[in-house]
Amino acid sequence: MKTRIVVTAEKVEVVAPVKISELRIQQFVHSKQQWIVQAQAKLQAKTKRQQPLAPARYSHGADIPYRGELYKLAVRPSTLKRIKIEFCGEIIAHVPESLMTGDHSDAVKTAMIRWMHQQLKGQVEHFVQHHAPHKQLFPRAIYIKTQKSRWGSCGIHNDIHINWTLVMAPPAVLEYVVVHELCHIRERNHSRHFWALVAEHLPTYQHPQRWLKEHGNRLMPGL
Repeated sequence: MKTRIVVTAEKVEVVAPVKISELRIQQFVHSKQQWIVQAQAKLQAKTKRQQPLAPARYSHGADIPYRGELYKLAVRPSTLKRIKIEFCGEIIAHVPESLMTGDHSDAVKTAMIRWMHQQLKGQVEHFVQHHAPHKQLFPRAIYIKTQKSRWGSCGIHNDIHINWTLVMAPPAVLEYVVVHELCHIRERNHSRHFWALVAEHLPTYQHPQRWLKEHGNRLMPGL
């Protein structure tokens, strides 16, 4: 049995033979100190990537993910009859005074999701208008959907569906997914011709593609 070190989120554990001296163990741990620090850093980074972006509660001061950044939520009383979401350097929830006295977290969350659907629709339309004319890749319709395991899809009638949680990703990531689905209007597979077509629109598409692989599991649960 060889002496080894096991690094977990809770502890650093040394596994060693029964007869090895305490001094030898200390020397071994000292020699592996840099490796231990690096292993802990990698584990912390991985844990962070797996944590959902959504806040626990939608109250004043909560961090709201939007377009690749975190913005503070400002909850303000309003004379309106329903919650209104507004963005101007921060995300503002104008909450009816009748709701302010109680727990309004769920109501703000519902309004936030509705608002984000609307915002994403406009952003997707912008990227479609920019890229579609290049190769005549015009979709019949655009739908913003809740999808549990896909970022987007292109239907047999050239309707494209985009996962609404991409509103929380950097704009370049959303642009990549939109281009990806537009290219499926021409190429219905992931052949080299398909990726060549994607590259014509986005020569550096591998960067947002890699971002989705590394951080997508934090987006997928939504808010």
